[in-house]
Order: sequence, then structure tokens, then C-alpha cells
Amino acid sequence: MSQPASLPRPDPSLGSYATMLLLALLWGLSIPITKLGLNTLPPLTLTAFRFIIAVPLMFVFVVGKQRLPWRVLPRLAALGILGIGIGQVAQTFGVAGTSASVGTIISATIPIFVVVFAAMRLRQSVSRLQALGLVAAFAGIAVVASGRSDAASAVTQTTLAGSMLVLLSAVTIAFYYVWSVELSERWGTATVAAWSTLFGFLALLPWAGWEMWHVPFTVTATGLGAAAYLGVVVTVAGLFMWLAILRTVPARIAAAIQYLQPVVGVAAAAVMFGDDLGLMFALGVGLVLGGLALTVANRRGEAS
Repeated sequence: MSQPASLPRPDPSLGSYATMLLLALLWGLSIPITKLGLNTLPPLTLTAFRFIIAVPLMFVFVVGKQRLPWRVLPRLAALGILGIGIGQVAQTFGVAGTSASVGTIISATIPIFVVVFAAMRLRQSVSRLQALGLVAAFAGIAVVASGRSDAASAVTQTTLAGSMLVLLSAVTIAFYYVWSVELSERWGTATVAAWSTLFGFLALLPWAGWEMWHVPFTVTATGLGAAAYLGVVVTVAGLFMWLAILRTVPARIAAAIQYLQPVVGVAAAAVMFGDDLGLMFALGVGLVLGGLALTVANRRGEAS
């Protein structure tokens, strides 16, 4: 398969940066809102409600457009099972086993895996300066994590299994994004996103049905609101925005901007769950922003 994403690209426009910043804000709220939804809905049920909302909306953008040949469907099915059946389900169970802040910080490793997979599969280059920027930004996330004044409380809310599940979700979701870009080059972003999401949702349904039958829960406005935010904003709007960004912006830049997600997420956790923020949080934010500046920098004559 040809690798069109490896060709040099023009520097991102102001609109591209604005889109990436908006996406960092919207996705940064996803872990705290997931944690909020889990207060009343069990993990698989919350995930199922999320995609019950998301799947029909996605197909609004696909109806009457490009038809897919049968030979492509198994690849989209595998993509959906990877991204949703493993990635999103692991994330929801992981968030249930971690504090909102810790889950947010671990999920912030997604940009690193995106850069690694994009370099491997899409042959996108990363300079030493830009790699240093990624490391600095990740160090900022570590500082944010270590500097929380209620760290002991966070530890008591966090299990090793929960942390590992969030990390597993980060790896699989990152690969889902990069693999989606490859397929989107041929079949279109909306088509790939809609069909892969449908297949992932269908794989999830039997397990969600079992959970709904065996685990008591109460449907509340908070739970439905969380599912609606995750379905409409994070899955539909966010996924289309992210895949479009990856098709037009080098992965190193797109991934770097997404390092703002944990900053947003930890700040939101402070508001929603009472976490205290202090000087170390400000220092971590400074490292993240400095890392972004290095990563976004593109020396003249250097390929994107």
C-alpha cells in the first residue's frame, strides 16, 4: 500500500491549530465525565449508551455516499473491535479503577503512541528537537501527577489493574487512529469512522446486555448526560476532527497539542471531584507548553 502520509506537508494553518486546541479541550474533559457517569452506570452499560447515541449520528454523514466493497469490511470490523471493543471498553473499566486525575494522566500517553505508530506505519519523521519537545511535555504531565496535594487520596482510589487497563486503552486507541488514517486515505474519514464504530458497537452489545441483566443500576440524568457528551462530543465530533487533523497535520504536531488534554482533565477533576492544585501543577503546565513549542517548531528545510 502506498504511503501518501509520508510526503512533506505545508505548515499547519491557524485554523488547524484552533481545531487541535478545541479538540484538546473537548477530549480533556472525557475522563472526568466518564468518571462522573460511572457513579450511576456500570462500565459496559455506559459505553453501550455512548455508542447507541454515536452510531446513528455517524451514519448521517455516510448515507448516500461512497459504498464500500465487501473485501474492506473485515478490516473495518477488526479496526472497530480494536478501538472500541478493546480500547474504549478498557478505558471505561480502567477509569472505574483509578481516580479521575490518574486516569487522565495515563491516557495522556496516547499522543506518544500515535507518534510512534505514525513513524512506523506512515513514515512520518520526527527530529531530535521535536522528540525533545515530546519528552518535555510528557515530563510536564509527570510533574502534574506528582505535584497533586491530595496524592494519597488518588492512590487509594487507584488500582494497578485500573492503571494497566487505561494504559492498554491508550495503546489500542492510538493504533486505531493511525490505522484509520491509512484506510481513510482510500475510503474517506466519515465512512471509515462510521463503519468501524458500528462493528465495535456490535461486538460490545452482548457483553453490555449481560452486564445490564446481572448488575443493578439506576438511569439518571447525570449518567445519560455523560453518555451523551461521550457519544456526541468525544466520539462523533472529536473522532471526525482528529482523523481530519491526522490527514492534514504531521502526527508529531497533532500529538503535541493533545498534551494539553491532561492539563484540562486534571483541572476539571479539581472542579468536579475536589482535587487540590498547587505550584507543581503550574510548573507542569509550563513544561507542557514548552514541550509543545519545541514539538511544533519546524526548522526550515526539514520535512514534516
